[in-house]
Amino acid sequence: MRVLIIGGTGNISTATTRELLGRGVEVTIYNRDRTRSTAPIPAGVRRIAGDRADRAAFERQMAAAGPFDAVLDMICFTPEDAESTVRAFRGRADQLIFCSTVDIYAKPAGRYPVREDEPGRYAGPFAYAAAKVRCEEILLAAHARGDLPLTIIRPAATYGEGRGMVHSFGRTTTYHDRLRKGKPIVVHGDGSSFWVSCHRDDVGRAFANAAGAAHTVGRAYHVTGEEWLTWNRYHELVAEAMGAPPPTLVHIPTALLARVAPRARPCAENFQYNNIFDNSAARADLDFRPSIPFVDGVRGVVAWLDANGRIENSDDDQYDDRVIAAWRQLGGDMGRALVGLGE
Repeated sequence: MRVLIIGGTGNISTATTRELLGRGVEVTIYNRDRTRSTAPIPAGVRRIAGDRADRAAFERQMAAAGPFDAVLDMICFTPEDAESTVRAFRGRADQLIFCSTVDIYAKPAGRYPVREDEPGRYAGPFAYAAAKVRCEEILLAAHARGDLPLTIIRPAATYGEGRGMVHSFGRTTTYHDRLRKGKPIVVHGDGSSFWVSCHRDDVGRAFANAAGAAHTVGRAYHVTGEEWLTWNRYHELVAEAMGAPPPTLVHIPTALLARVAPRARPCAENFQYNNIFDNSAARADLDFRPSIPFVDGVRGVVAWLDANGRIENSDDDQYDDRVIAAWRQLGGDMGRALVGLGE
């Protein structure tokens, strides 16, 4: 089987590339710069260098490289990317596997756990989610026309070696340093919304299982973690995995936090909502079985960060401390202003 991965060295596609190669699949990857990857390209993988943003050049390169039994588009983020994918692979791929996202759903969802047939679509300010919605629409239209046999996979948060764990201020690795040093951790809201994370090796295996699987064409699949953790519990388990003390959590209302701290905008756009998804379809059709417990996966992430000197010194970044100090001052000011308020 000939498989092309557009991307191939990112978080999920690194695992997918390894998985396919281990099965004896002929793997070609297309990406811009191999130096950005945190892992070397495995021996036996053919690489085509290019920039998909140069649409004409990308489409010429793909025409010359194909045809393929399966194309995995892991870096299709805009409607223009999707339209270019259709032009590049119309008649040149037996299957297109599109890496979408669970963020395409309206927030909050109408029911939990969210299934793939959830009708609401995201229509808010989260640009990444809105663009993925449009990408799906373009690719589904191409599938309906008979231009591209399409399989859609919708991962949730996916973590792995090469970057830090997500938190209310993004993926800054000062988060890990703060946990180690027992510094307080900012949490959006009351920390009770649910979040799921899945290790990239489990997600990457599902993508590999979809390649060449004719029964998946025309369908969409959730490939998400199944340890449903509140954000409070999430931070406790990250600390446990690091051998750090139980964290002191500082809860700040999400709307306020996102307004005053730009790094926290994803909290208002995404993290404050319950992220719980039904993986039944992927379990049945892709043999998806999350096998890496969250704590074990985090241990691997932190070991990689330590080995590569990637955990930044939180003493050099006062962002969290300034937000915490301002919040505590606000609480004190309110208390003084409301003395004697009574019932």
